[in-house]
Amino acid sequence: MRGKSRGMAKTAKTAFVATLVVLTVVVIALALWKLKIVIALVFFGLIIAAAMRPGVDRLAEWRIPRPAGVLLHYAAIAGAVALLLWLVVPQATDQVSQALNGVPTTRQELNRQARHSTGIKHELLVGVQKRLKKLPAAGSVFHGAVAIGLKTFEVLVGILFVFAVAAYWIFERDRAIRLVLSLTPSRHRPVIRDTWDLIDLKLGAFVRGQLLLVALVSTALSLGFWAVGLPFWLLIGVVAGILELVPVIGPIAAGALAIAVGLTVSWHVALAAGIVVLVVRLLEDYVVIPRVMGHVTGLSPLLVLVGVTVVGLLFGAFFVLLATPLLAVLVTLVDVIVRDKDPAEEDVPTLLFAKEREA
Repeated sequence: MRGKSRGMAKTAKTAFVATLVVLTVVVIALALWKLKIVIALVFFGLIIAAAMRPGVDRLAEWRIPRPAGVLLHYAAIAGAVALLLWLVVPQATDQVSQALNGVPTTRQELNRQARHSTGIKHELLVGVQKRLKKLPAAGSVFHGAVAIGLKTFEVLVGILFVFAVAAYWIFERDRAIRLVLSLTPSRHRPVIRDTWDLIDLKLGAFVRGQLLLVALVSTALSLGFWAVGLPFWLLIGVVAGILELVPVIGPIAAGALAIAVGLTVSWHVALAAGIVVLVVRLLEDYVVIPRVMGHVTGLSPLLVLVGVTVVGLLFGAFFVLLATPLLAVLVTLVDVIVRDKDPAEEDVPTLLFAKEREA
């Protein structure tokens, strides 16, 4: 009887522990889900820090303090954005103004042009007519403007948070590594350190490569669109270049955008714009990426496509930007833990002045 009671008590204890573990896992999963945007922003910050760290280290070798090195990088980023706006905004404004010269400004003009137009232009004007009939009241417009303002403020706060995380991580990275290594068995420490360094180098090289691709693709597409007479050629070229940041989907969206804008002129311009996008994409895939980026992340295109799709469906469009870096981290961990690869023997990405790993 006592043995049976002890068995029941042991079973009850096991069930209680199992239930507690399951509940703990569920609570942690729910907390992570609620905090997913914060976790994503922190990950963004770590990626940016990985991209800047080689430059900060190089400046430190020239006796420039790390805080000053970080500020120089941020000043360079702000300067690049300001230069882009200075080059793009006036030209885009002129192009939009020229395009708006023929746009109807009253309902009567809109109705008249809709009746006498054909093709894509007719469909666009009819769509505008329908939208005008469903215009919201002034109060709704005000609330919509407030919502847009709040969303813009949230985006700005998120950007500042990301850059703050990046700066702090550059200063605290080595201390964090030492803390993690102190909590692990000594025989595993070299592998953990090498794996950490390899992931850091991959993420940094990926970001620097993406920024370089954006600059090259934006320039090439803008010149190509200008040559074929595409309206808003500079604006479309820059947008198409920025879409390079979105893996797989971005280039397709860029091509669709260029063709759609070209159709507002003629099918000849649309075809020419599509050819420009195709040629630039082929040059990017077979010349620029192999020579400039190489195999930075070591990911196959199929894996990237599946990963981007899964991340987009599970978490939303914003998280698609993190799909490739996250996959790179996971694949590196699988290579080291499951496939027993030595991270110290893996090829080290050195794109844009990244240093070799320390021995």
